[in-house]
Amino acid sequence: MPKGIPEAVPADGLTTRQRRNRALTIVHTGAMKGKSTAAFGLALRGWNQGWSIGVFQFVKSAKWKVGEEAAFRALGRLHDETGEGGAVSWHKMGEGWSWIQRGPEEDHAAAAVQGWEQIKRDLAAETHRCYVLDEFTYPMKWGWVDVDEVVATLAQRPGQQHVIITGRDAAPALIEAADLVVEMTKIKHPMDAGQKGQRGIEW
Repeated sequence: MPKGIPEAVPADGLTTRQRRNRALTIVHTGAMKGKSTAAFGLALRGWNQGWSIGVFQFVKSAKWKVGEEAAFRALGRLHDETGEGGAVSWHKMGEGWSWIQRGPEEDHAAAAVQGWEQIKRDLAAETHRCYVLDEFTYPMKWGWVDVDEVVATLAQRPGQQHVIITGRDAAPALIEAADLVVEMTKIKHPMDAGQKGQRGIEW
């Protein structure tokens, strides 16, 4: 794929414009950090194009104020006040479903289902142009949300709605259905040398 040029063009009957502008399903998975960071980078590009951005955080605690949230909420206010960029909607599911300390599983499972139901409604209504489903691989991994239903819903979504899903252990069916899949692989990490996370890097 040198210089962004595809090596082959499928005989699918689509024009170059149709193929270029089709909605993408993107998956950022793997054990290394950076999955959400990369997803929010894509969302930032979309915001600059005037796209409506919908963020749904499935794991990180509702009490954890991540830097991306503050930045995108500020961008949302900028859009509301000046019309610049796109609208921003940021959702935290329940009290957060940390993969480190989950708490009562049935409560988190119900909250995950509620979050997925909201995403389905938004997709059907074409509410956003870009969705970040942050740490959404975990509800699928734990069996709270059906993988096949997710794949079918994404395949049938109307319009030009890009969906970015992050998290470890992405299901094989999701990987197969996605248009772009990235696996974050660790080469080195400061924690290997005993360094804890730091402001501006991890949050």
